[in-house]
This record gives sequence, C-alpha cells and structure tokens, in this order.
Amino acid sequence: MNAGPAPEGPRATPRGPIFYGWYIVGTVFVIHTVSCGLIFYNLSIFLKAFVAEGGFSVSSTSNATALFFISSGIAGLGVGWLLDRYDPRWIVTSGAVLSAGVLAGAGHVGELWQLYGFYILFGIGNAAVAVIPGMTIVARWFTRQRSKAIAYASTGLSLGGIVFTPISATLVERYGLGQAAYWLAIVLVLGVVPIALIMLRKSPEAIGLSPDGDPPRLAADGSRLPPDGISFRDAIRSRFFVFCTAAFVFSMMAQVGSLAHQFRLVATRTGDDHIAALAVSIMAAASIAGRLIGGSLLSRVASKTYLFAIYVLQGISFALFAFAEGVVALFIVSAMFGATVGNMQMMQPLITAEAFGLKAYARILSVSQMITTCANAAGPALLGFLYVAAGGYETAYLAITLSSVFGFACLAAAGPVRALLDAQEKSLRA
Repeated sequence: MNAGPAPEGPRATPRGPIFYGWYIVGTVFVIHTVSCGLIFYNLSIFLKAFVAEGGFSVSSTSNATALFFISSGIAGLGVGWLLDRYDPRWIVTSGAVLSAGVLAGAGHVGELWQLYGFYILFGIGNAAVAVIPGMTIVARWFTRQRSKAIAYASTGLSLGGIVFTPISATLVERYGLGQAAYWLAIVLVLGVVPIALIMLRKSPEAIGLSPDGDPPRLAADGSRLPPDGISFRDAIRSRFFVFCTAAFVFSMMAQVGSLAHQFRLVATRTGDDHIAALAVSIMAAASIAGRLIGGSLLSRVASKTYLFAIYVLQGISFALFAFAEGVVALFIVSAMFGATVGNMQMMQPLITAEAFGLKAYARILSVSQMITTCANAAGPALLGFLYVAAGGYETAYLAITLSSVFGFACLAAAGPVRALLDAQEKSLRA
C-alpha cells in the first residue's frame, strides 16, 4: 500500500517581508503592459499604416490581421508544452525577441506574402510572451490568493493599451511606420527581456516553497509531492472543459468584435472622433477597475457564480449599445462593457486553474486559448457582416447579444467547476 502524504506542518514564514510570488505578479504585470501594448493594441495602428503607407487594401490587411490570432492560438499549444518542461524565462525572452525582430521589419513589408508572414510571426511571438506564460507562472505561485494575483497581473493587458497606443500612434504619424517600428521594437526588448531574465522563476518549488509561501508538500518518505491536478488527456475530454471553452468562444468572439467596432459606433452616433476616442479610454479604464474589483470579490464569491454575472452584464451592454444615443449614454455603456472585458479575460485562466489544478495547467490553458483565440479572429468580421446585412449597428448588436446568452447556457451545462478534482480527491482518500 502506497504511503500517503505526510501531514503538513505549520505554514512557513515567507522569505523576506514579502512573499516572492508578489514579485512574480509585478513582473508579469510589467511584461503584459509592454508586450500587449506594443503587440496586440498596435494591430489597429498597423492596419491603418499598412493601408496608407504600404498600399495594401483594407481587405488584405484585415485578413492578415486575422492570421495573427490564428497563428498565436496555434503557437500557444507549443508554448504550453514548453512551459511544462523548460524555464519560462527563456520562453518569454524568445517571444519578446521574435516579436521585436518582426516589428522592426514592419517598414520593409512590400509584398502581400510579406504582410502575411509579418502577422503570422508576430502572432507566434505574442503567444510566447503574453497570456499563456504569464498566467501559467502566476497560477503556479498562488492557490488561496490566486484570483487576486491573476487580477493584478492581468491588469497590464489593459494598461498596455492606455500607455502605449497613443505613443505608437504618434510615432507612426510623425515618422512613418518604418522608422517608428525600430523604436517600438527597442522598447519591447528593453521592457520585457531584462525583467524576465532577472525576476521570473518557474514555480515556488524553485526556491523551496509551495504556493502562497507554504512549506514544501512532502510525502511520508520525505520526497516532494508533484503539483495537484488532472492529466491533460482527462481534462480536455471532460464535460467542463468542452462546455466552458464553448462559453468563452461565444463571449470572447462577441467581445473582440465589439472592441473593433466601438470607436466607429460612437463616432457615427456623435459625429466626433474625439468623443469616440474618449469612450474607448473609458472602456479601457473600466476594464482595469473591473479586474481589480473582481480579484477581490472572487475571494468571497464562487467563480462560476461571478462568471454568470459577467455574462449577464455583457449581454445587457450589447443590448444597450444597440440603442444608446448621446454622449452620456454611450459613455455609461462603454464603462459597463469595459467592466466585462477585463473580467472575461481574467476568468478563463483563473477558472481553468480552479477546475483542473496545476499538473498540466499550461497545456490545458493553451488548448482553451487556441480555440477562443481562433474564434476571436472572426469577431470583427462577424459584427461587420451583421452591420452591412442589417444596415446599421442596432440589429448587429442585438444579434451578438445572443452570444452572451449562448455563453451563459454553455457555462450552465458545464457542471461543477471542481468535479474532476473532487472525484480525484475522493478516490485518493478511498
């Protein structure tokens, strides 16, 4: 009969005044701010620049942008596999260097195949430096405070747009895409590589601790126990994975579509581009606030219950966007929508960790992210098609309100979040 785990002793006092996991959170926050600001949020700026300076059609550039999401999602599968085997510092560094190298070559893109190659490689670099490595590392360092840690770290995803989008737009407008891209590439390398190499650590076990700064979990023979969790194969075949991923497909596809069209919707209804820009800024600020509030609430509210509420709020936001007129109304709806944006992005990695544990977390998250990221690529085109077919945004936004309804239904069908982990623990006790 196998020996069970040894009883845990009292929790260890974290090394130094602050548990090192919070330094990890700060590091991932910085990496997300820089990488997301200079990669994801620059996509719309590059689209405009490639059309204006490169002579590409809007259709060709939009199709190439879709390849960014597809290649990022597929590459994420490899990133998840690598994170289970190698030091994440080298994975994040490689992603930053690749992204910066591709970015530096933006001014030399002159043929259609080069445009497609630019976005495919840019997507691969993004996969290695952004959400999957960042959320995997943070999840490994925390259990009891995981929701708060992920909320803080993922706030950089929104802050990056607020900080770097105006800078990128100004540089491209003033110096042109070719020259601006070199400077943006340098900022990307300097903002990510040094802090990743110096601060990141694979897991708390690397410094002799367990998540939350607890002492190492040891078996009766004194050997270190592996991380708890469900195997990759069992996880991706489970009911919860299938339906929960489907829920995020519906919600994230609609979210990305709305993000792509929000500026135009507000500008069309107000006749003022500056008002539209302010509405987007309000949305981004609400996204940050929503994450921080959510991180605190999730320590007291069940994750699935909280996600249900986010789906309801998202659906209401889409329905209100269909009819909102006037500056004040559009600002209020933008804030409501922004609150769902930050929370939805945070909840996918968080609920994945809660449902399946850490044993194969990186690979499980990478598959879920691949599916939703590929669906994201269709979001802007779907809302654009609905706009043209219906002759306006009213019917288009009412149509994507159904995405939130379908997402809510899929989440309800997924069953209990911890069904597999609870069954595993019951089996081990028996």
